[in-house]
Amino acid sequence: MSEQKKVVSNATAQGSLEKADLKDVLSQMQVDPKVGLSDAEAKKRLAEYGPNAITAKEEPMWLKFLKDFTGPIAYMIEAAAVVSAIIGHWDDFIIILCLLLFNACIELWQDRKASNALSALKKGLAPNATVLRDGQFKTIPASQLVPGDIVKTRLGQIVPADLRFTGGDYASIDQAALTGESLPVTKKIGDEAYSGSIVKQGEMTGVVIATGSHTFFGKTAKLVATAGGQSHAQKAMFKIGNFLIVVAVILALIMVAFRVYNDLTHGSFGLNTALNILQFVLVLLVASIPVAMPTVFSITLALGALNLSKKKAIVSKLSAIEEMAGVDILCSDKTGTLTKNQLTLGETTLIDAKDDQEVILIGSLASNKADNDPIDNAVISALKDQSQLQNWVVDKFIPFDPVSKRIEAHLHQKDTNEKLWVAKGAPQVIAQMAGTPDVEKKVKDVTAALAAKGYRALGVAESKDEGKTWTVLGVLSMFDPPRDDSKATIDECKREGISVKMITGDDTAIAIETAKKLGMGTNIYNASEVFPKDLDPNNVPDDLAKLIANADGFARVFPEHKYAIVKTLQKQGHIVAMTGDGVNDAPALKQADCGTAVAGATDAARSAAALILTSPGLSVIQTAITEARKIFARITSYTIYRVALTMNIMFLVVLSSIFLNFQPLTAVMIVIMSLLDDLPIMTIAYDNTYVSKRPIRWQMKKILTTSSILGVFAVIQSMLLLVVGFMAAKNPGSISFFNVTSFSQLQTIMFLQLVAGGHLLLFVTRQTRWFFERPFPAKTLFWAIVITQIVAACVCYFGWLVPKISLAMIGEIWLYNIIWMFVLNIIRMIIEKVQANGASAEK
Repeated sequence: MSEQKKVVSNATAQGSLEKADLKDVLSQMQVDPKVGLSDAEAKKRLAEYGPNAITAKEEPMWLKFLKDFTGPIAYMIEAAAVVSAIIGHWDDFIIILCLLLFNACIELWQDRKASNALSALKKGLAPNATVLRDGQFKTIPASQLVPGDIVKTRLGQIVPADLRFTGGDYASIDQAALTGESLPVTKKIGDEAYSGSIVKQGEMTGVVIATGSHTFFGKTAKLVATAGGQSHAQKAMFKIGNFLIVVAVILALIMVAFRVYNDLTHGSFGLNTALNILQFVLVLLVASIPVAMPTVFSITLALGALNLSKKKAIVSKLSAIEEMAGVDILCSDKTGTLTKNQLTLGETTLIDAKDDQEVILIGSLASNKADNDPIDNAVISALKDQSQLQNWVVDKFIPFDPVSKRIEAHLHQKDTNEKLWVAKGAPQVIAQMAGTPDVEKKVKDVTAALAAKGYRALGVAESKDEGKTWTVLGVLSMFDPPRDDSKATIDECKREGISVKMITGDDTAIAIETAKKLGMGTNIYNASEVFPKDLDPNNVPDDLAKLIANADGFARVFPEHKYAIVKTLQKQGHIVAMTGDGVNDAPALKQADCGTAVAGATDAARSAAALILTSPGLSVIQTAITEARKIFARITSYTIYRVALTMNIMFLVVLSSIFLNFQPLTAVMIVIMSLLDDLPIMTIAYDNTYVSKRPIRWQMKKILTTSSILGVFAVIQSMLLLVVGFMAAKNPGSISFFNVTSFSQLQTIMFLQLVAGGHLLLFVTRQTRWFFERPFPAKTLFWAIVITQIVAACVCYFGWLVPKISLAMIGEIWLYNIIWMFVLNIIRMIIEKVQANGASAEK
């Protein structure tokens, strides 16, 4: 590589040219701003640095699809399917395979939606660029730009690469989507402009200092590509799967060892015996795997997403619902989320005017409504009598430029032809026009006081002698007011245990003043000052990590700062929600546990987010959090129920095999029972539930302890019935009140006991108090279970696929289960009390 190319490469990669002297930049790039690069040199540089485009290695969809068949529960389901096929249980094989494919398709759909973030980012790049090559301007695809190219930007165009301006008067650049600044930024010669920002006013030329992934925009895209992680729900399912697998394997080994030893002792071990043992292992596998757990999770979350959509929150990633329930830190963008993103006039400081409206009138005359400038619009809209503007005719209008730092207009009165010159701009500049030391000092003091509060200041002056002398009328203050619902929402978040941190691209003073108005903490730092320039967002130093944890917010943030803040808080054990609307928010939105794109967000932000708000403000998030906590409670109660029921089935099968040499359930019974247990439970998505006032998250130790203890007592419940029934079947007529006449009949009894007892167990797990207290089960859930129990009773009474039992036996089983329902409820309340006391002791 030539020495010149080494310099260009290093400067581009490190971004050092942004602050270098403009002459040095042109020298290092070896380009004449009046001639540009030659086509030959541009071709060489394009081959060296690659196209000016976002490139990312995307994983093929087929590979993603195959990955969805990995994991503990998936492996166990697949093993059960294989064993089913080996021994010819095709009905089991088809049911298991369908559930496996259903889960994989849902995951693939979610992955596809999540991967759209990078595609949306690419849409924000300029398609073409006007470039100076061999002394002539021509239009080329923006992807062919190289470092050192001289390009022209004008009104309405997207800046095609990172530039340093080399010529032109000025340009007003809207870079809010990239940096979060609420107003367009005025640029002059020597200033930088970022790829992806939009030119709102002016026309300038600039030298390209970075292209492709080295641009500010490209670095953001890199962060988006690497952001994201496994949801807590996925981790929880893996832990549950691992727990059940360990238990199942241990029990299976014990059972197989016992059967083999027993058969060898009696000299009856052979191929048929081996197949019987394999079949028995199949029963245990099918019984031990909560096959429908991922499906129930997905359907419960999907129904929750449907409910949230009715409340103006669109869920693009199902796991976001479960994550939102545990959010304890909300990182909120300021502009447009906490505030209205509408500049509004505050108090007016009078210098030589009679009243506020006189200052506002002159300020309005020094405005150009056609430009749709937010500052001009704010001044004009504050004028009470708009008809006054019709009395004046503009003779000359001198727009704002960064050198004079003011707008000037020359007008005359329609009726009297009275001449009037007006000016509006930087207060110090306007004060100097008057040339009075006292006025200059007063304006300086007023401006300093407003700046300390985060207000923008505008000086307004008039001249009635065609500019010979100027009179300063006053200083206008401007601010972006908080939304009407922001303070109430933040207060509610605090009450519910959620800390709100403000993350904004605006100035620190503006952020602090907004925080004061909203009752938020004011410990807000300038990110550019506290974050190192060579920041690795994935590896933040310990002292900075501590500062992030204790801060109330950050101002002047860039995309890597937002991403680092979210990532650091997550490493500290927090579940983080992040709101945003711009390209600069996309990496943090994707990395956050619940990235939330607010109303009016860019395509990049919406694609990276897991939750998309369709109405402005934070109040919708509050609704989403409440709904998420309800959904989380439903999933938790289902998890406890399913693990306890699974343990009951596993231990019942193994203990019966070892101690009674009896198989209490057939494979067909297991399949029917799985359907009867899980299908109506999907209606748990509609259940009424207690809403926690604190963030809730997966507490696997607590969940597995609770479900295991309940599972043990459920095993005792089933084993007592089985032993009594076994004795009755072995000696018909020996027990008068429980007239079991055969072992096949006993299998039906155990089938019905598990189906009925399982659903009654759900009524216990959905409450931490008595099952008959509020909140009552939702009608949908209640009637789904009632109908299921009627179906189960009919299956047993009429002998559909199972041996027939009498109506009296069905009644006795139900009575037995109801008695145990009260016993298990008492045990559940004792567990809850012990765990609560333990948690208090730890604190």
